[in-house]
Amino acid sequence: MRFLPVFLDLQTGPIVLVGEGEPAQAKLRLLLAADARVRWFATDGNHDVSRLDAASAGRIERAAGDPLTADLSNVIAILCAGAGDTGHAMAARARVLGIPVNVMDETAHSTFIVPAIVDRGDVVVAVGTGGTSPVVARRVRERIEALLPARIGDLASFAGRWRDSIKARLPDLAMRRLFWERVIDGPIGADVLAGRVQDAERKLISIHDPVAFAASGGEGFVTLVGAGPGDPDLLTVKALRALQDADVVFYDDLVSPEILDRVRRDAARVPVGRRVGKPGIGQDKIHRLLIEAAQSGKRAVRLKGGDPFIFGRGGEEIAALRAAGVAYSVIPGITAGLGAAAQSEVPLTYRQEALRITFLTAHKAEDAGNVDWSALTDKKMTVVVYMGMTAAPTIREGLLTAGRSPDTPVGVFARATRPDAKAVVGKLRDLPALAEQVERGPAILIIGDVVARSAPWRNANPDDLISDLLMAAE
Repeated sequence: MRFLPVFLDLQTGPIVLVGEGEPAQAKLRLLLAADARVRWFATDGNHDVSRLDAASAGRIERAAGDPLTADLSNVIAILCAGAGDTGHAMAARARVLGIPVNVMDETAHSTFIVPAIVDRGDVVVAVGTGGTSPVVARRVRERIEALLPARIGDLASFAGRWRDSIKARLPDLAMRRLFWERVIDGPIGADVLAGRVQDAERKLISIHDPVAFAASGGEGFVTLVGAGPGDPDLLTVKALRALQDADVVFYDDLVSPEILDRVRRDAARVPVGRRVGKPGIGQDKIHRLLIEAAQSGKRAVRLKGGDPFIFGRGGEEIAALRAAGVAYSVIPGITAGLGAAAQSEVPLTYRQEALRITFLTAHKAEDAGNVDWSALTDKKMTVVVYMGMTAAPTIREGLLTAGRSPDTPVGVFARATRPDAKAVVGKLRDLPALAEQVERGPAILIIGDVVARSAPWRNANPDDLISDLLMAAE
């Protein structure tokens, strides 16, 4: 490590900026974002602040004269950007005076480098490559930004506000460190990261015995996480963080092995899958497992295929957690209907053609038989059916009997977003036969004119595409 990361207190004096053009403007934006006071020597005489708001422009001293002879007695550091030979001369002067100096993209003339920065308020991460590759530094910064919660700075500020109070109550350093680990990793920290700061403060105030709290292992917590339709790259950043923080993960049968690979290696993994036509452990047992895990102080994740609140029984699970007094949060996932539509280019809505969407589930024929199909005959409505392969004949008969046209385009999209995904398209009259062609699920049925705009439809009906092109040419 050639460069030691150092954080400068920008409230102790001004930063001198020497240069012109876009390089100088970029450094201005960076310094002003850090709330710095800037003394700018524009080497071309043009102090252009037109792109800045009034408050930011007010923190810029538009310096006149020669920076090589200017008074630098109270300067924190010097940055040269777009300064040419003046920058080299300024760097030599800064070295003589012992002032840190950076000449953009020239480490030979610099005593410090400007890193790529992740700014989360009180949490700041600096990424450097010794000046060798700013692009690599930016790529690393992007990865870190994706992993850090947006409110991680708020969490640091929250802890800072209570630091002295807790220190007075917990003079022992080891016990105090354990206390803060329990706070940050538990429901209190989760409340802050979710923007519920007042709830977090109430919980912290309610800790009457901080020693017992620190020694107890803290409170447990349950997070319902939507795993999406199968592609691990479709997990949200927040879902990834939850999987990495979990002590135990209770997962559905529909969760792909690739997604389970994203779980922390030493976390316990408990299958609680329930598939149509196969025995499962029962929803009440799942509730008990979640509650017991939280009550034992664990951070538990309930990992559910798709989205927890779209035919995922997430509402029942949080009701059980609330009744048991267990803290919880919900992280949405990409539901299978949206995953299938995106992969196969089915626009579920389309101006003047599909103005409404209905999501429904039909595990079995009797489920489909209980649907009011008369409410689904609107030609401008797209119908998305979950778990409808077995009930495909009943779905077809229900829609046809209610008056939907037998020529309505339909698609069966199996294992959407996964490597073995398969899509079969056709007409409503042929829906049961189409369902048989995909061989196995899970599958989504999409019914509506928009299916004719999908990639599988274009591939299966090239004559339609040629006709559309000819009409467009006319």
